[in-house]
Amino acid sequence: MDGGGRTAEPGGGGPGPHAVLAARVYATERRRLLATLVRDVRDVDLAEDALQDAVAAALHDWPARGAPANPAAWLTTTARRKAVDRLRRERTLAGKTALLRRLQERTAPGAGPEASAIPDDRLELLFACCHPALSVEAQVALTLRTLGGLTSAEVARAFLVPEATMAQRLVRAKRKLRDGGIPFRVPEGDLLRERLVAVLAVVYLIFNEGYAASGGDTLVRTELCAEAIRLGRLLCALLPGEPEVLGLAALMLLHDARRGARLSPAGDLVLLADQDRARWDRRQIREGSALLDRALRLRRPGPYQIQAAIGAVHGSADPAEDTDWQEIADLYGALLQHQPSPVVELNRAVAVAMGQGPDAGLALLDPLGAGLDRYHPYHAARADLLRRAGRLEEAAGAYRRALAAGPNGAERAFLHRRLAEVTRPQEASPPAQAGQDGVMRVGRRHEG
Repeated sequence: MDGGGRTAEPGGGGPGPHAVLAARVYATERRRLLATLVRDVRDVDLAEDALQDAVAAALHDWPARGAPANPAAWLTTTARRKAVDRLRRERTLAGKTALLRRLQERTAPGAGPEASAIPDDRLELLFACCHPALSVEAQVALTLRTLGGLTSAEVARAFLVPEATMAQRLVRAKRKLRDGGIPFRVPEGDLLRERLVAVLAVVYLIFNEGYAASGGDTLVRTELCAEAIRLGRLLCALLPGEPEVLGLAALMLLHDARRGARLSPAGDLVLLADQDRARWDRRQIREGSALLDRALRLRRPGPYQIQAAIGAVHGSADPAEDTDWQEIADLYGALLQHQPSPVVELNRAVAVAMGQGPDAGLALLDPLGAGLDRYHPYHAARADLLRRAGRLEEAAGAYRRALAAGPNGAERAFLHRRLAEVTRPQEASPPAQAGQDGVMRVGRRHEG
């Protein structure tokens, strides 16, 4: 260990374990570090650039000099200094001098964190980025990208638009915040509650991407689910009298409770009806149900509470045959009153099919095709109902449409197995990898 509390790099020459450490710290701490930096520099682009500069400095410095005792703190301090350097190069621009002085104060020895009414930088910045000067869609997209840790492609899929379109929207949103001099600070009282709709939407979409990843080989991104639940619990502590806050936290806990049963030991997707319910996390189900009860007692129903109630019906059904599908279909009907959406109609159709048979579900599904053509869960649900109705040739076509719409690896493997069940074996070989074309990932998923 050197005099600065560093552990020396053994051997030498080329990237070693400390370079790996820098990459790991960036991957696990990026959201928290970026939130702190955006709060400090009041500029999303500057914060992102400064953090990248700090990581580059770590990759250069740590292998040669050894890693610091607190790598995340080192990255934060270095990023602030890199931001100062960038501002000095641009200090002729209007408004930079005050920010430069503030950042120099923040990088001074002994400088501590600023006081805040919200006990977490990431949650604080969720509220700050959800500024009313931006449209709600832009607020959600910007915070998903910068603080939720989602890529531009993942955000684009959440909004069912091409990646290039979403990239342009993000650039415009960041420019509007920067050029408009919009302060990154936490609003108070009623102003804070005005931003709550967008904040809840961001947390929900972070969870949704974790619960059913829009790309890659894994079905679940555990770190995103955990981050969303952590933020949800913080929101409950901050706003305990807001029923939709409680409803969202309940919704996430009730769904995440099933995570351990959604994949087989071999990594294959397991549908809700086939899951081993002994593997469900009953502690999370109890916590989520208690939060839902608190929310319902406030007598201000909303979409998150209704979705949590659907999750609670599933959570109380053991075995699966005891599921009250009529109640679930009715709850989806109530959700449509609050949140008209073809995705909600899709899920209601699946619930109707489970209770009344595949033909009843298909009668509700078929009119939705034009609006959900690029949404692979629509084609997967329709294929399953066609299979159950004995219409195997049509089912095969729907499975192929689902595969072409770009599911993740676990879903793709499941769909290939289903396709093999309804076609001759020689027709069931996997096609070429389909491109990711902006598949929307919002709403409850019918496979559990």
